[in-house]
Amino acid sequence: MELIPAIDLKDGRCVRLLKGDFSAETVYSNDPAEILARYRGFGARRVHVVDLDGAKDGTQANRDVIMKFASDPSVKLQVGGGLRSLDRVKALLEAGVERAVIGSVAINSPEVVVSWLSEVDPTRVVLALDVRLDDSGLPMLTTHGWQQTSGVLLWTAVERFVRVGLSHVLCTDVARDGALTGPNFELYAEAVRRFPELQWQASGGVATARDLIALRDCGVAAVISGKALLENKISSQELRPFLPNASSPVSM
Repeated sequence: MELIPAIDLKDGRCVRLLKGDFSAETVYSNDPAEILARYRGFGARRVHVVDLDGAKDGTQANRDVIMKFASDPSVKLQVGGGLRSLDRVKALLEAGVERAVIGSVAINSPEVVVSWLSEVDPTRVVLALDVRLDDSGLPMLTTHGWQQTSGVLLWTAVERFVRVGLSHVLCTDVARDGALTGPNFELYAEAVRRFPELQWQASGGVATARDLIALRDCGVAAVISGKALLENKISSQELRPFLPNASSPVSM
């Protein structure tokens, strides 16, 4: 299992939201490149970058920052937020981004994204399915930067895309995101059980090395973490088994 550190961009700064609430942000750096360099120092092979402004309203306010990141060959990127057209997806991939992360449009217009997967390499697409549990405990999808809850069940959405060559699914339990309360292990174990052919990425709630170990035991391929790394909740020694390029001791 691979740990993929996260950088969330808002107004050109590195921030974290609490449970997807845009009014509950913490600014960690006014220089996102500094955070990227820090993650490289950890030994990260990949970094997950989210354009929060794009996720919320479809703008590309952080495009310049992302393009600068993409020009750095020392780290691979998967980037999401506001990718609501095929042209935007292709532009990212052509700029050197390894994987494009598609969210809201896959929920609101799944047939459109199915057609996109015939135009680009589907292994370079990550389907981002963010969920809130309903009163019955069922994972229902959210859209538009987590501001809206759809009536679509996670498992129903995934089935549509498995048939067209999708490889990677990133699933975030919004209620856990940024809260450092521990991941929803039951959700990810169920996801792997239902769709073992997919490379599942877990996100939301990671706070300790025990969380990473438990997610590995669930069978997920990767874990996305931001706040726990930005706040040094996990020691460098504990991180090393999950960072492919951490061949020597890293400094925090």
